[in-house]
Amino acid sequence: MTLDVGVLGYRFMGKAHANAMARLPMFFPDAPEIERSVLVGRNEESLREAADQLGFDSISTDWEAVVDDVDVFYNLGPNHVHPEPSIAALESGTPVFCEKPLAPTLKDAERMAKAAADAGESVPAGTAFNYRFVPAIQYAKGLLESGDLGEIRHVRGSYLQDWLVDPEAAWSWRNDAEMAGAGALGDLGSHTVDLVRFLVGDDDLAGDIERVSGHLQTFVDERPVEGDGNGDGDGNETRPVTVDDAYAAHLEFENGAMGTLEATRYATGHKNDHTIEIHGSKGSLRFSLERLNELEVLGEGDRGYETILVTDEDDPYVDHWWPPGHVLGWEHTFVHENYEFLSAVSEGRAFSPGFDDGLAAQRVLTAIQESDERGEWVSVD
Repeated sequence: MTLDVGVLGYRFMGKAHANAMARLPMFFPDAPEIERSVLVGRNEESLREAADQLGFDSISTDWEAVVDDVDVFYNLGPNHVHPEPSIAALESGTPVFCEKPLAPTLKDAERMAKAAADAGESVPAGTAFNYRFVPAIQYAKGLLESGDLGEIRHVRGSYLQDWLVDPEAAWSWRNDAEMAGAGALGDLGSHTVDLVRFLVGDDDLAGDIERVSGHLQTFVDERPVEGDGNGDGDGNETRPVTVDDAYAAHLEFENGAMGTLEATRYATGHKNDHTIEIHGSKGSLRFSLERLNELEVLGEGDRGYETILVTDEDDPYVDHWWPPGHVLGWEHTFVHENYEFLSAVSEGRAFSPGFDDGLAAQRVLTAIQESDERGEWVSVD
């Protein structure tokens, strides 16, 4: 059976997922056969150009006409576009893959998670936390589950970028609370929260995140509109920035571990530096996305960290690619998650991370935001 795929969105994430779909038959021959059937957006001219570039058969400016006419629906639009198309697709019995964060608000995320639960496990609903599918992260997960690190005591996660350091950098939807929901907290923090939950969220490790103390900061209050959107050509139009530029948070885990998280778009010199450190009673590990083929591990009794190159053929997913030592990159994480999601669709089974994982991350992010507003620790409900 060939799965007809409809995709809403054709820019950054649209290109990443279309590229992954094109790679699947080359490197994952057991993946379900798919057709990039229809590309959805608002502007017909731009859609036609994108469909030609990304390999889609047709275009549509009406997502409502698409969601119940395809076998799989990918929602890769801006955050505020996530809820309604995704819910409509699930209500039609169409599996949905949605970019993160799941929604701009906790209320919307709860609605989406309910729609997924109502649709049942045979209609997979996936949240696009692609960093779970980095081979080194999968390797780290195995070490933690085996108990090699012992009792978990400290968890640290940071996501540092610098693309907004220039105060004259153009305004975008990511700077608007109505469309994005949050800034660095939602865009970057959602990835870190999900990785922390994935790696140490099991009951016999750190367990659930129970309460948080958060701080958010906006450094530039308004930004210029690219192309002078008011049409007078003077280049002086600006729009307010209504989201955070950076956040930091302390976490308390169910089993007593402590955590610290941070993310910013103002870390000068850091392009896409997502790091995770986990310290236990017997050992530690650390990972950086900027060196995603490596995992640093300190075992019990070791005097220093060992750098493990996670590219052997028996490492997660690596047997599908190149000989040992021939490294993978950021784009390959999308191939891995598309393989797992589309396989779940083909087999009519649940996919993880699902909408329940997206909702769980949203609850933590919302608690961090509320903590900043209230100036006190907040429980994650």
